[in-house]
Amino acid sequence: MSEKFKEQAVVLSQEMIATQIFSMWLKTDRIAQMAVPGQFISVYSNDSGRMLPRPISICETDPEKNAVRIVYRVAGKGTEEFSRCVAGDTLEILGPLGNGFPLDRCPEGKKAFLIGGGIGVPPMVELSKRIRGQVQVVAGYRDELFLQQELSANGTMYVATEDGSVGTKGNVIDCIRENGLTADVIYACGPTPMLRALKSYAAENNIECWLSLEERMACGIGACLACVCKSKEVDHHSNVHNKRICKEGPVFAAEDIEL
Repeated sequence: MSEKFKEQAVVLSQEMIATQIFSMWLKTDRIAQMAVPGQFISVYSNDSGRMLPRPISICETDPEKNAVRIVYRVAGKGTEEFSRCVAGDTLEILGPLGNGFPLDRCPEGKKAFLIGGGIGVPPMVELSKRIRGQVQVVAGYRDELFLQQELSANGTMYVATEDGSVGTKGNVIDCIRENGLTADVIYACGPTPMLRALKSYAAENNIECWLSLEERMACGIGACLACVCKSKEVDHHSNVHNKRICKEGPVFAAEDIEL
């Protein structure tokens, strides 16, 4: 895990890119230089009545400009506050946090599935820029698409929608099968039912699989044990069969966790 920093970040820009989905660029001091795909930042409210930060995945970074992009869904008072930010506003952030995707598992000559579902799509943007092998993005949406231009820029993009309005009608596995796609490794982020299905699909097809778990977090640094998942091995911190998503994760090898 890389070193983490608490910084007063400046909002560079913000726009709504889909219904209740916002894209924000933040000027940082060091986080943009250190972050790897799959990590996240904790964003603190400027309202003293809301103590806990909101964990938000890093969508992409621009190290030359020391900037970090987050794409998030408004899901409560904290994220609703962030959605009102404009250029020049400041937000306290902590990061980069967690363990990201292992980039070395897909070198040149190998093929990867980068699979995002819903608000699990944003982390695939930076990942698509860093993978050296062949990138195949499979994105699942309820209906409204976002980030398709960024994802298409670094690989071939396939889309599944629940209502069938774009691409395959169904889920990401339906999309993979309909298009006859194959890969050597899977990187995925999204809701638990999708990750559970991908774990089974990977095992059935003997594909290496890395899953980023989404979970409501409190401290974001592994101290409070509020975000845990079941694991095969005993955790050395708590001496039970669990892993702290914010600390040991959010990215895990599929075979190491139970969903």
